[in-house]
Amino acid sequence: MLLSATPPPGPRPAQEVRLYEEATRHRGLTPPRTHPLASITWLGPAASNPALAYRVGGDPAHLAESRRWIEAAVRLPHWGKAHMPDHDLDAGWLLHHLALAYKWIGDDLPDGVRALLRYKLLLQGRRMYEFAVASEGRWWSSSYWQNHNWICYAGLATAGYVLGKEEWTERAKDNLGTVLDLMPQDGSHAEGVVYWRYGVPFLAIHLDLLQEAEGIDWWDRGGFMSHTFRYRLHQTAPGFAFNVDHGDCHDRRSGHSAGLYYRLGAQYALPEAQWMGDLASGELLWKEAAESGVRPGILPEAYLEYLWYDPSVPAARPTETRAFFPDLGLLAARTGWDDDATLVSFKASPGGGHRAWETAAKHRAEQGWETLNQGHHHPDSGSFVLVSQGAFLAVDEGYSNRKRAAHHNLLLVDGQGYADEDRYHVYRDIPFERQARQRDVLVSPDCGWAHATAEIAAMYDPALGVRRLDRTLVFTPSGRLVLLDLAEAEAAVEWTFLLQTDRPTEALPDGSRLIRSGAATARVRQFAPTDGRAVCEVTEVVANPTSSTPELSLTRTLHTWRSTTARSAQGLFLTAIGPGTQTDAARVPCAEGQGVTFGTETVLLSPVARRIRTEGVSADAAAVLLTSGGAPYVVAATRLERDGTVLLDVPQPYTGKVG
Repeated sequence: MLLSATPPPGPRPAQEVRLYEEATRHRGLTPPRTHPLASITWLGPAASNPALAYRVGGDPAHLAESRRWIEAAVRLPHWGKAHMPDHDLDAGWLLHHLALAYKWIGDDLPDGVRALLRYKLLLQGRRMYEFAVASEGRWWSSSYWQNHNWICYAGLATAGYVLGKEEWTERAKDNLGTVLDLMPQDGSHAEGVVYWRYGVPFLAIHLDLLQEAEGIDWWDRGGFMSHTFRYRLHQTAPGFAFNVDHGDCHDRRSGHSAGLYYRLGAQYALPEAQWMGDLASGELLWKEAAESGVRPGILPEAYLEYLWYDPSVPAARPTETRAFFPDLGLLAARTGWDDDATLVSFKASPGGGHRAWETAAKHRAEQGWETLNQGHHHPDSGSFVLVSQGAFLAVDEGYSNRKRAAHHNLLLVDGQGYADEDRYHVYRDIPFERQARQRDVLVSPDCGWAHATAEIAAMYDPALGVRRLDRTLVFTPSGRLVLLDLAEAEAAVEWTFLLQTDRPTEALPDGSRLIRSGAATARVRQFAPTDGRAVCEVTEVVANPTSSTPELSLTRTLHTWRSTTARSAQGLFLTAIGPGTQTDAARVPCAEGQGVTFGTETVLLSPVARRIRTEGVSADAAAVLLTSGGAPYVVAATRLERDGTVLLDVPQPYTGKVG
């Protein structure tokens, strides 16, 4: 498709309009005569989109526009200025786009321009190739789980196929095969949604090139590509405009790639992906373009939308409301997809996810290579994001350079977050054993409940003596949250519960707190500790999200509610969060275990001892989840007795519906 500029058969009027609009968007700009300090990635699509528009419609004005930007790019002695000139993202982007332009309109360019463009592509491709060879085992050349790797090799492959440089395409192909074999099969991505939409399109580009140029179909290799739309879908906020911002996220708007949605929808027969592509390139397009902090953004993808849209793929609005991605330890649950629905996203895993963490350790031991570059992964295992009524209520920090657990909805021990944090590469050179994980996961599409327990004790400085720090999160069918934090240490310490919001929480007369974001609200009630002290603070997070633009700085202000226990070797926080001002919770008296009820929904928990004893319920289980008039659900249960009737008695722990 890409090399031949041939889309799937059928009409594509909306995509054609998009292409022509994008082909003319830069006509009022004067191309730079010298390299700006900022990134020049945008120069590539400024040339390729009008080149494709000329191929499609034949208007010589599009040819002239493409030539204008080609000439601007090729006269720059280097591609990239502030960071790794010729060897990183600027060069990768321009190699891809200008090689396509050369392929599409090269025969229609004046001889001198065509020759200069070919020479420049050969020069830049050689520079990129030689750097990749020389730096193998370090940085992007073998950082298999990182967007720089995918973009730079896709750019090298595009130029290689267009110019007939088999040396380049073979190296890029070998890398692509390794990437596909090593990416998580569940489709999750540790860099977060923003870098998913920035980097994964280039994996799809490379697969498209490989299939067209060599007849090799690797779309199903490894499983990542076939499942990754589902990951992206479940990191979409209700209403579809915004994204959950785990990992480095410049903002909550930079998450959509209509072109990639179309390609995944066509390749894997995903009606939801087709529907999301239509939404992203239609209703959401201009707000995403205006408010996104990622450049060059969604508008330059018009060429991909045109070439990857398959009109034969039906479109269907998403309906699935629960998902768990084991590699990233990511649980996502929602009450629906409408603007007012409630969503929680809860994660815990080693740096980069389980597969990357384990494989990178082998590379380090066996080859001396450092392949896991996870600068965009945060110290956020055990943290969660809550969205409801069209607003973010419990929030994440977004992008940061000095990453800290204190910027997330997490827990501190004696005021300290994760060991070796407060730096950009927060997982670099830490012990292999320092891993978080999820256990006791319940995600059932028919019940509405979601449950998981994050084990995060290993993430803290061993000098703190933390033996256990387990966070259990329960999402009820109506969208309420129950959090149970159980902590143990070798000696007495202070345990601090953190809740991050976009504006200060408000104390209510009954002892609860109100989260407010615009018209949206939620009530927070903390049942334990009963003798803790609470304060509200301002937390500022400062970041530069791109090394190619050193002067760019983002400052995000969080409002942090801190609840701290008296010094103790054991800590327990029992917290309920109910969206809406009318939602309230009560503690359930338990002889063993912990319980919270919202009236029609009751949560009983014992994630460690697995013994729940309360009026009417006796269970050997990590959790018993009850709704009025409905069958109970259990987690890791061997026995459940309710109102004197034994409903479950099994030798092996069972998770799911009882009865």
